[in-house]
Amino acid sequence: MNMPGVDWRLFLPTQRALPAAWLFGALLLGMAVALQSGAVPVTARDWLSALGLGAQQGVPGAAHVLWSIRLPRAFFSVLVGAGMGMAGALTQGLFRNPLADPGLLGVSAGAACAAALTIVVFSGFNLPIPISWRPWLLPAAAFAGALTVCFTLDRMARWITPGSIAGLLLTGVALNALAAAVIGLCTYLASDEQLRSISFWTLGSLAGGNWALVVLLACLLLLAWCRVRQLMRSMNALALGESAAAHVGVDVQRLRSHVIVLVAVLAGFSVAWCGMIGFIGLIAPHLVRVWVGADQRQVVPLSMLMGGLLLLMADTLARTIAIPAEIPVGIFTALLGSPFFLLLLRGARGRIG
Repeated sequence: MNMPGVDWRLFLPTQRALPAAWLFGALLLGMAVALQSGAVPVTARDWLSALGLGAQQGVPGAAHVLWSIRLPRAFFSVLVGAGMGMAGALTQGLFRNPLADPGLLGVSAGAACAAALTIVVFSGFNLPIPISWRPWLLPAAAFAGALTVCFTLDRMARWITPGSIAGLLLTGVALNALAAAVIGLCTYLASDEQLRSISFWTLGSLAGGNWALVVLLACLLLLAWCRVRQLMRSMNALALGESAAAHVGVDVQRLRSHVIVLVAVLAGFSVAWCGMIGFIGLIAPHLVRVWVGADQRQVVPLSMLMGGLLLLMADTLARTIAIPAEIPVGIFTALLGSPFFLLLLRGARGRIG
């Protein structure tokens, strides 16, 4: 029965907000599946016990599994995926190229290369570093590596291969190969303990997620989002070309520098905590752009939601498809993302050159 004087359409999402509502609902469903799935079965009684409602616990330790392992890991995967989605959308917008991605262009490899060098050099030479600085050493090194690659790509894109998709991708291939060579050298020189740490970065894993990292990454994403919101109109103008953007008052060089730093921060910190997880930054913005168009005011936030959803699903499958073993999520995303990238190349074959 309808209440008189109440227009229920006011409570429905608008046409502009409908994609976000769908993705947010899918995220909630994915979170429920992720919390339910795993080697330890979780029942409704365990949920009530974990919420402190006084129900008798069904499986010993289930509440600890939910609160200390699965819930922080699920939030962590969503936040990391959101950061990768944002980084991918910004990279594609900056280079005006739907095939651009921090992983394919070598940004993630540069961050992993710097992390591997840090593991070998600082662990091998026992340099006197204050204890309070050590937790930030690896993220700072990964950020520096990602920033170096981003500025190199920006220079190459405007100098050697202006406007060429193939040239940009080949530059990414060269940077990936260089980073792989340095990582291989670090692997050869590393001790057993260092080798295990380097393997973690190269394969990618979300197993290290905890509440402290969730809070830290949430704050980082919030700050990045506040800055990105101020750049969206300028990014839309940049889509028309640098000359057109400059004619409408956009400081193109300043915009490029800000976007490069944001991409380096997002990619660098993701690699520092999770290792190399590829293709999320490529797939999420592309799916969103096909769905809602090229307006950056929609593409960036929806890419964050889509990236979080994709990585949450990938991590859930990676840790449950071979119970009790766990497949590194970086391997899983590469297996799924490589065919998708080949399809994108096939669709863009007329524009590559």
